[in-house]
Amino acid sequence: MAKAIVTGAAGFIGSNLSKRLLEEGHSVLGIDSFEDHYPRWIKEKNLAGLKKYPEFKFVEDSLIELDLKYMVKEVDYVFHQAAQPGVRGSFGQFFSIYVRNNIAATQRLLEASKESRIKKFIFASSSSVYGNTPALPATEESMLVPYSPYGVTKMAAEQLLKVYNDNFGVPSVSLRYFTVYGHGQRPDMAFHKFIKAILEDKPIPLYGDGKQTRDFTCVSDIVDANILAMSAPSGMVFNIGGGTRIGLLDVIAMIGNLMAASPRIDFQSSQRGDVKDTWSDLTRAKEKLGYSPKVSLEQGLLQEIEYIKQLYSGR
Repeated sequence: MAKAIVTGAAGFIGSNLSKRLLEEGHSVLGIDSFEDHYPRWIKEKNLAGLKKYPEFKFVEDSLIELDLKYMVKEVDYVFHQAAQPGVRGSFGQFFSIYVRNNIAATQRLLEASKESRIKKFIFASSSSVYGNTPALPATEESMLVPYSPYGVTKMAAEQLLKVYNDNFGVPSVSLRYFTVYGHGQRPDMAFHKFIKAILEDKPIPLYGDGKQTRDFTCVSDIVDANILAMSAPSGMVFNIGGGTRIGLLDVIAMIGNLMAASPRIDFQSSQRGDVKDTWSDLTRAKEKLGYSPKVSLEQGLLQEIEYIKQLYSGR
């Protein structure tokens, strides 16, 4: 049985990952600061299931404030999922929050890990580091040209992992997630908004013309990649995508079919920082990690629809 720290454990990906680790017999120390970018009660629901496991412990605090050296001392794996999310919110006065939570917090955690016994430091990076790269599908060797301050912070954090890997031997792996969806998805994310709007018989807010494409990845496949990364070669970066590149209008039509509804769309102006297309080359992940996405977009959407129905029932 391994001991793991999962940062952002009350969040979307962190709670799904924590559950899988616990199911596989590992002990988990979850850390989350309950940042206010979405309602606390949703994170509390995520935690409720985890707290049923005797091997789960939870700390509510900021990575900037905690004595991380003490916490990391006896840990085998660090899964660093915590971050300030959102492309559009990273511009302007709030950028300092992104620097604090995405860069400074990562550096503190790496600093605490450099004299520890950890076997792997696994970092949740993002396809946002590629920006509007013209070369698709993007490989890990593609030029990094972030199109938002959020993407810049993820790129900086990746570089910090390399610095600590090269200078101190912190055994790290970066996973570049491509648009994650599924059970537990945050309410500020597109699919959650789309499904909730249909349930409430409201128009779906859609930025841009809907022709932009994304490589969508089910959260259970993201969790698989994290588990595989526990035994991955250190110092490497991997694209983690879903193998499904599709336009947003096509996704909305698919959601409508699955919900037996006719979605109404409220077209809004394009937002700063939103890239036109994403698409992951998974060759390295398949060869070095043994990763291959298992969940089709339709299957994953059905899971998310059921989750959102349950989340808001009775509220």
